[in-house]
Amino acid sequence: MTKFERHVFICTNRRPDWDPKGSCAKSGSELVLAAFKEGLSRRALNNRIRANAAGCLDACADGPAVVVYPDGVWYGRVRPEDVEEIIEEHLVKGKPVERLRIAESL
Repeated sequence: MTKFERHVFICTNRRPDWDPKGSCAKSGSELVLAAFKEGLSRRALNNRIRANAAGCLDACADGPAVVVYPDGVWYGRVRPEDVEEIIEEHLVKGKPVERLRIAESL
């Protein structure tokens, strides 16, 4: 089994339409997950960094939510067009993308 250096968890939780919390899936998180998988694969990073679908990360108000482990960096309102920046700046260069970070108080 391959040991990954990092895991990127993308919330793909879907709640009913009537739920006031909303959900990351309704905000487009499946497209974010697909963009991470494609971007990591294209850069041949998918053997070192794993993009995983996750259940609720309890950051619904900031969805789609993404968390990078073991770094413990939380991102919110991530769009597919943000994924390349996260991969390049955070996962390759080690500098979290501050404009997308969720407050540390989660």
